[in-house]
Amino acid sequence: MYIKVFVTPGAKREKIERKDETLAISVREPAAGNRANNRVREIIAAQQGIPFSKVQILTGHRSRAKMISING
Repeated sequence: MYIKVFVTPGAKREKIERKDETLAISVREPAAGNRANNRVREIIAAQQGIPFSKVQILTGHRSRAKMISING
């Protein structure tokens, strides 16, 4: 399964919103050091009830707009 995600790093609080076909996720972690990407993967894994390793970022590693793959 594939999910389009728009990420806002460095937010005051974490939140998840669905906007059309895109999931808007705000995370507290900064973008530096891949911390925001890892937190987004953790949030999606917890939401889907699957292990962290099953969630991969396909495109947008350095962008706010990402395509996420969920295996399993």
